[in-house]
Amino acid sequence: MNRTLYAFTFVAALGGLLFGFDTAVINGAMPFFTDYFELNQTLQGWAVSSALVGCIIGALLIGRPGDYFGRRSMLRFLALLFLISAIGTGLATNLTWFVIFRFIGGIAVGGASVLSPMYISEIAPPEYRGRLTITFQLAIVIGILVAFFSDYLLLNTGKNNWRWMFFAEGLPALVFYTLLFFVSKSPRWLVKNGDLESARAIIAKVNPGVNINKVIDEINQSIDTEIISKSIYLFKKPYLKLVILGIAVGFFNQFTGINIIMYYATDIFRSVGFSTNSAIGQTVIIGLTNLVFTLVAMKVIDHFGRKSLLLVGSLGMTVFLGLFSWAYINGNFQGFVLLILLIGFIAFFASSQGAVIWVLLAEMFPNNVRARGTAIGAFSHWFFNGLTSFLFPILAGAFSSGKGIGYIFGFYALVTFLSYFYFKRFLVETKGKSLEELEKVVLKLE
Repeated sequence: MNRTLYAFTFVAALGGLLFGFDTAVINGAMPFFTDYFELNQTLQGWAVSSALVGCIIGALLIGRPGDYFGRRSMLRFLALLFLISAIGTGLATNLTWFVIFRFIGGIAVGGASVLSPMYISEIAPPEYRGRLTITFQLAIVIGILVAFFSDYLLLNTGKNNWRWMFFAEGLPALVFYTLLFFVSKSPRWLVKNGDLESARAIIAKVNPGVNINKVIDEINQSIDTEIISKSIYLFKKPYLKLVILGIAVGFFNQFTGINIIMYYATDIFRSVGFSTNSAIGQTVIIGLTNLVFTLVAMKVIDHFGRKSLLLVGSLGMTVFLGLFSWAYINGNFQGFVLLILLIGFIAFFASSQGAVIWVLLAEMFPNNVRARGTAIGAFSHWFFNGLTSFLFPILAGAFSSGKGIGYIFGFYALVTFLSYFYFKRFLVETKGKSLEELEKVVLKLE
C-alpha cells in the first residue's frame, strides 16, 4: 500500500466519521432539547428517528446518482448536506425545524453509508480491501466517540448547550467537503463510463506494480450495460439472492440493539439512577470500547475473514445481551453491572458485525449492480434502525413494571442468536479475492 491509497481511503472514510457523529450526537443532547421542546415519549422517538427517515431515503436513492455522477461528486454533495444539517439543527427554534434539519443530515448519513465504503472497496487491492474498507467503520466509531466526548465537554455551556453539540459537526463537514477535491474518481466507475485512460492512471497511482491491462480487462468483462441501465435485473436471478442477503445483514445488524445504545444510552443509565452528567460520561467509555475493538477487527479481518468474525460475534453478543436483560429485569445494578455488560456487548459487536457489515455490503455485489445493491442493503440497515429507534421509548414506557428495557434487550438477544445460524448457512467468505473474482464466487458462475 502507498501514500496515495492511504490518502484517498482516509478522505472517503471521513464520510463515516460524519455518519458516526451525526447519529450519536443526539445521545448527549437529548435530555436538554427534550426539555426545551417539551417532548413526550412519542415526540422524543420522532426527534430521534426523523433523521433515520432521511437515512432510509438517502441510502435507497443514492445508488442511481452514484452511478451517473460518480462516487466522488455525490460525496461532495453529501458533505454540504452534513454542513447544512449541523447549522440548521443548532439554530432550530421549534421541533418542526429541528426535525427538518435532522432529516437533511439523515439523507447525508444514508448516502455516505453507501458511497464511502463503495469508493474504498473499488480502489483497494484485494489483499487489503477488508482492512481498508473497515476504515469506514473505524471512522464511524471515532465519530461516535468524538460526539460523545464533545457532548460531555459542552455540558456546561449554558441552557442552550444542546445547540453547540449540533454546531460541532460543522467543522468536520467542511473539512470533508474540501478534501474531496483532492481525491481521484473510482477507476471502476471510470471504466463503466468508458474513460479507460483515466482509469489506468488511477489504478497505477493507488496500486503500483499491478498488471493494469489485466485489471481493466476483468472490469470490462464483468460489466453488462443493459443490466446497469435497468434496475429490474436486481430482483431476478442471479442477483436476487444477494439482495435478500443484503437485507438480512441490515436486519440482523439493527436487531442487536446497537443503535438503541448509541442513541439512548444516556437515558438507559439515567433510568437506573445515574445523574445526567455521569450517564453521558458512561457513553464515552462505550465509545472508547467501540474504537478499541474496531481496531482489533481491522487487524484480523483479512486473516480470519468476514464470516468467522460474524459467527463468533453473534454468540458473544447473545451472551452479553442476555445477561444485560436478566440484570435489568432483576434490578441487579450494583457496581456498574449494566455498564460492564454493555462494554462486553460492544466489544463483540465492534469486532464482528460493526466491522463487517459495511465491508460486506461494499464488496458482495457485482460491478453491474454494486451501487444499487449496496443501496438496498444500506436501506435495510436504516429502515430497521429507524423502526427500532422510534419504537424503543414507546415500548420501554409501556411496561408499568419499569422493566421494559430489560425485556427489549432479551428480544435482541434472541434475534442475535438466530443470526448465527443464518450467517453460517447463507454467507459466502469474501476475503482475498478481487471484486471481479468474487463476483464469480457469489453468483456461482464457476
